[in-house]
Amino acid sequence: MAAAAAVEGQERLVEVPAEGVCEAAAREPAGEEKTFRPYDPEQVLLMAPVLSEWVPEGDLAHFVSDLVEAGALDLSAIYAGYEEERGFPPYDPRLMVKLLVYGYANGVVSSRKLERASYRDVAVRMLCADQHPDYRSIARFRARHLEALGELFVQALRLCRQARLVGLGTLALDGTKLRANASRHKAMSYERMARAEAQLEAEIAALRANVAALLAEAEAVDAAEDERYGPDLRGDELPRELQRREQRLARIREAKQALEAEAAEREAARRAERVCPVLCVSRA
Repeated sequence: MAAAAAVEGQERLVEVPAEGVCEAAAREPAGEEKTFRPYDPEQVLLMAPVLSEWVPEGDLAHFVSDLVEAGALDLSAIYAGYEEERGFPPYDPRLMVKLLVYGYANGVVSSRKLERASYRDVAVRMLCADQHPDYRSIARFRARHLEALGELFVQALRLCRQARLVGLGTLALDGTKLRANASRHKAMSYERMARAEAQLEAEIAALRANVAALLAEAEAVDAAEDERYGPDLRGDELPRELQRREQRLARIREAKQALEAEAAEREAARRAERVCPVLCVSRA
């Protein structure tokens, strides 16, 4: 009789949490009783029609855009490479130069990551005028105009130095101090001018070496990612079966049900394990 009462008491102890779970499932979603700022993922936004207004005025992206649009960088060597007009029109060189300069200035040398940024980074989206060059186009542009791009980076960094900037984003000058040709004094002796010119050439050569190393690093990163992901994948794509919203929601529901089923099985096993010792004692 005492053993039977113990079994009954044990079962009650087990069933109480189960009832609590049912009650919790019937409750409203967590946070419903609290007050938060309005949040509507489907809200239609009335955003500025000009992309440049999406980015704060003091952002580096505006400086990079102005370098190109104001004609401070000489793009003639790149434009000279486009003579034939056949096939699908390529991306505007201004767009591609802005994308590479801004991306590299922010430490992003992977063409795949630059493509991704054209969707996710507001500043990059502004520089690209809401166009999205794929990573293959970005890599081909860099390879095709490698020498011209090297000179453009040197021009950009020299302009930054002259404009009293330490560097272009993360493209610091690594201790290289480019000096202007003019002295504090208007008149310079020929000997002094020759020394200053030689020093300037040496500093520019060092800067070219740094830029060449940067471009070589970008090429190596792209090659490594081609090897890792294959030539036709960016690397951050969802599996094919999860690329459409209805498929994602169905898979999420299935995963949730599977986890709940596993939890129910564990709970049943736990209850059986707790009841079994009592039954064994009663039978003994």
